[in-house]
Amino acid sequence: MATSDSHLSKLLSSSVLIVVGVVVASVGRLIERIVIAHWFSPQLYGEVTIALAIMTIGTTISLVGLNDGIPRFVSRYDDARDVRGVWLFGLGFALAVSLAVSLVLYLNVNRIAIALFETNVARELLRLFVLTIPVSVGLTVGVSALRGMENTRYKLYTKDFLHPCLRIVLLVALVAGGFDLVSVGYAYFAATLATLLVVYLLSNRLVRLVGPVRTHTRELLTYSAPLIVTMVLSILLTRMDTLMLAQFRTSNEVGVYNAAYPLANSLLMVISSFGYLYLPLTSRLDADGEREEVTSIYRITTKWIYVLTFPAFLVFTVFPDDVLSLFFGSGYTGGGIVLALLSVGFFTSAAAGRNRTTLAALGHTKAILGVDILTLALNFAVNLLLIPTYGMVGAAVASSGAYVVRNLALNVVLLTKCGITPFSTHTNRTYIVLPLVLFPVGLLAGRWLTLSLLTLPVFLVCTGLVGLAAVTLAGGLQPEDGAFIEFIEGALGVEVPAIQRYVPMQGE
Repeated sequence: MATSDSHLSKLLSSSVLIVVGVVVASVGRLIERIVIAHWFSPQLYGEVTIALAIMTIGTTISLVGLNDGIPRFVSRYDDARDVRGVWLFGLGFALAVSLAVSLVLYLNVNRIAIALFETNVARELLRLFVLTIPVSVGLTVGVSALRGMENTRYKLYTKDFLHPCLRIVLLVALVAGGFDLVSVGYAYFAATLATLLVVYLLSNRLVRLVGPVRTHTRELLTYSAPLIVTMVLSILLTRMDTLMLAQFRTSNEVGVYNAAYPLANSLLMVISSFGYLYLPLTSRLDADGEREEVTSIYRITTKWIYVLTFPAFLVFTVFPDDVLSLFFGSGYTGGGIVLALLSVGFFTSAAAGRNRTTLAALGHTKAILGVDILTLALNFAVNLLLIPTYGMVGAAVASSGAYVVRNLALNVVLLTKCGITPFSTHTNRTYIVLPLVLFPVGLLAGRWLTLSLLTLPVFLVCTGLVGLAAVTLAGGLQPEDGAFIEFIEGALGVEVPAIQRYVPMQGE
């Protein structure tokens, strides 16, 4: 148990920084979307999200699964020659693929524009995003290597702080300077290139990029190969609704839908905070034969991801119109039902924990592939059935349902192949008590409360504390939770001794 506590402490100590990074990066992306949505019409905002979806899919294909493969193998080697070899081979291979992908997309920009866009300016925007793909791949590989070396600080400085801040500054400067929609493309390209250079300059302090190498090509590609498909399927799952909406409906509807989508996606902030070191940590524990430690860490982190995410889930399902109006303006409140529906799907990912990452760390990439194929096929079929008639509401139903099915399937695979499940006496009590206590509170408040910049954070904090008290009184705490209580106290800057004394001691 002491060993488990030390692993949790390491994971949480990194998560303090990662939480800050994830929050800054997520807020940065949201501010960027808000700037674009307010500066341009919902139609043009929709065109931006379509171009971004194409760039994201191109980048994911180009990475060929190496953004998971590189950190897994880097974490298993101590010799600089092995680390350098895995890193540089992955970089060279991914860049070669990205150039081919970018070339194919660039030569077909006109065809894509005719099929998906409504304005001429979006064509030039798409060209800029296509040219950004190799740069984005280089940046992602660099951050993946930092992840494998379990370096949190450099990732925080670059990917989480520098990249979004540069994009926002450049975007505002270009738009204010008279540039039209293409300013978004220029901002992305320049910010990504600048961040890439900083990542490799900092990384060179950890491992010299020039020197002898041992590449481990066969092992790296054997592990990463199934992930080529799973990564593409995963990103298609998040972008398919946008592309199919663009095909069957208007760019204006795409814009409203993509105001709700990033808000719902913010429910994954907490689970993302635990993800940076989770893969290399669980991979190393598995290599050392400590499967029980993997199970313990998975269960405890899942329970607390659920606890910390629930207040935001409550807000998005009870006050969806208020939230959209607050962040994007009254022109986007038609997407309230979309926000509520998408929130259900994204919240299942938080409630299920890092199931996919655990399977990847334990080497079950083919099982992940099977689940992703099933999920994508289901999402495509339901989108095709619902979008032509119900538009963005149909897309939200399809995407939310796909996430529910995906997480159920991943957890079934995790149980059958590894004997790992998020359920225990303590987590079961937590899963039950939070909705029973907080949903009546939220529905009651919804009758007289309108969310604003002042009342939103107050409501989140109050419901979070009420939820924590409910979990405590229901007996949902266990000895290992002391580290999490200290983590929450540190994040809030407030001590909660009333909760601490309910944390059982070791052996109780």
